[in-house]
Formats: sequence, structure tokens, C-alpha cells
Amino acid sequence: MLTPVTTLDQRYSSPTATAAGWEQTRGVLETAELFWLSTVRADGRPHVTPVVAVWAEEAVCFSTGAEEQKFANLRANPHVVLTTGCNQWDRGLDVVVEGDAVQVTDEGVLKRLAAAFTARWDGRWQWEVREGSFHHPGGGAAMVFAVRPVKVYAHAKGDPFGATRHTF
Repeated sequence: MLTPVTTLDQRYSSPTATAAGWEQTRGVLETAELFWLSTVRADGRPHVTPVVAVWAEEAVCFSTGAEEQKFANLRANPHVVLTTGCNQWDRGLDVVVEGDAVQVTDEGVLKRLAAAFTARWDGRWQWEVREGSFHHPGGGAAMVFAVRPVKVYAHAKGDPFGATRHTF
């Protein structure tokens, strides 16, 4: 179990704000339906795309096809940012995860991740595991990446606003 150092950044917080606990922040990661993945293209331009992911194995895990832009970006530069939360100004907790996307090829881990996708998505995401990747039943391969957090920012919105940093 990851245990981060948690601090409240008073510069971006209301005077009465308290730091969001790791349990609350992790809860957002565990229940998110969508993340926005930010990678960097070879020429330095940013690339942002939505991904379906799961919090499993102490990481945010997602998949991509070999022909996708994010896969090309990750081969050259593993540093990523994943964001999730809500688009409301006055409520909710937005979460930003910084870390490196590491390709997962171990069959045992992939089988656990496939089960996590199935469980998280009520069976709507079904993956077969073979040859070090996910496969759609009857379809092509999807490479799997895990992002273990280095820093996680939790931005509480509403009254009070709060900016928390979890450092691992």
C-alpha cells in the first residue's frame, strides 16, 4: 500500500481548507470513469486524449493500440500526466497524477488487470491476455501501461477550496 507525504499548499487554498487525505484522493482514482492522458510528441508538442483506465496494482492502468499517437509518444518519452475529476467549479475533487507510463507485459499482472477492468466496468470491458498484451475477443492487441504516481495533486473545489499534494 502506498503511503504518500501529504501537504496542503496554502498559496492555492482557502484559509479554512485542510489537505485532502490520500484515502479520499485514491477514492477518486478508483471510481473515475475517464482520465485525460497527456503525453509529449517527438517534436515537443503536447498530446492529450481521453482513456478508460483502472486503479489497480497501486497504479493507474490503461491500454493503447500500437498504431495510436499515445503509443508512439510513450515509446520516446514515458513521462505522463493523467487527470480526472469533474467540470464543476464549486464542488468535487479534481486529481492530477504525475509519473512514468511503464508497459506491462507480465502475464500474471495482465490477467489481474484484465479482471480489474471487467470488475470496474461491470463486464463491459473484456480482455483476453496473450503474448504480453490485451486482446479484444476476436480483435487486435492493446499494449497495457501502468503509471505509478510520483506526485498526485488533489484540488478541492467549493467552500473551502484546497490544493493538496501527495508525494511518493
